[in-house]
Formats: sequence, structure tokens, C-alpha cells
Amino acid sequence: MATLKEMTFLQDKINRSATLKMKRVMDVVLSSLLLILTLPLLPFIITAIKVSSPGPVFFTQMRIGLCMPLKTHIFMMVKFRTMVVDAEKKSGAVWASKNDQRITPIGVFLRKTRLDELPQLLNVLVGDMSLIGPRPERPGFYQKLEQEIPYFAERTYGILPGVTGLAQVHQGYDTCIDDVRSKLGFDLSYALAIQSPLSCLRMDMNIIWRTIVVMVTGRGQ
Repeated sequence: MATLKEMTFLQDKINRSATLKMKRVMDVVLSSLLLILTLPLLPFIITAIKVSSPGPVFFTQMRIGLCMPLKTHIFMMVKFRTMVVDAEKKSGAVWASKNDQRITPIGVFLRKTRLDELPQLLNVLVGDMSLIGPRPERPGFYQKLEQEIPYFAERTYGILPGVTGLAQVHQGYDTCIDDVRSKLGFDLSYALAIQSPLSCLRMDMNIIWRTIVVMVTGRGQ
């Protein structure tokens, strides 16, 4: 006969599996709907980017995805370009800073309204990301962050990174390692919330609402 501990572990596993399935259905439905609703904005965004600075409309970058015991998924994240071309050619991988001169005029607006992240809905559709989850980190920063911040790697263990998330709506873009350190608590709190479908649904609805407020008020960074 199974012990109470074994029964509790099994129930937690079932709840988590149900939660992840629910999240995937929400990801596909909501990202598809958002792509359709924002389609009229795309010509204006694309034109503004092209006029603002020379270079491609889209920006792709390697990111760390879902972490599992034997494998870590790496994918190419796509966004609207908000910086000048070859912004890190001389400096290498660095965080964006306040009043960053590499950010184009239209890039400032796109970042504040989070419209630069619309193309990530395609990453959601193919399963690289979720609508809601921890921010996907760059491999160039990952090893240093693991060394500097205890339990940093746990933030995406068994969880897809998100377009938005609990940490993102509270702090915005990272500008230094202290920003990442303070965000870790939010990421770990979210990991606990997705242990059951109901708590996950409540958390996700709250994050979606907060994200809408950030976009409408232009409080993104």
C-alpha cells in the first residue's frame, strides 16, 4: 500500500501535468488570437523601424529555454529590432542601460509598450516559449548568473520561459546582475504557483492584466 508521502507526490505530479497541459492550450489559443488582433499594427511598426534606422525589421537571439534533468533546450527568440545594427559588435554581450544610446527612437516606444515582443508569439506557437513564465536568458550571461546567484538555474526547471511573467511586470528589462537577483524571487514564486491548475490560472490572469496595464501606460523599460 502506498504511503501518504508517495500519494502526495503522485497527486502533485498529476496536478503539475494537468497545469502544464492547461498552459499549453492557453498559449496556443491566446497567442493565435493576439496575432490576429495585432495584425493591423504590423505595417505601422515595420515601417517605423525601417524609417528609424537602417537594418532588418526583426532581431533574433539565442536564448535558454526549458531545462530538464538531462537536457537544456536552446532556441532562437525573435523580436522587433529596437537597437542599431551590430549594437554589441565591439562591446560583446552587455545589458541594456537607462537612456541606452544603442536603442533607436522607435525602439524606445516599442520597449515601453512591449510591442517589440509581439513576434515572440511565434515562439509560443511552436512551443519554445509560453505566454507567461520566467524571462528567457542569454547563454552569454547564463554561466555567470549561475555562479553569482544561488538557485538561478531552478527558475526554468520544467517551466517554459515566457513572453511576460511575474518578474517582468514588476521590474521590466534587466540592466545589471542585481536586477536579475531581485527577479529570482518572483520566478521561484511563479514556479510554486503552477503546482495546481487553479492557482496557476489565477496567477496567469493577474499577470496578463498587469501586462496590459504596462503596455497601455507605457511603463515598460
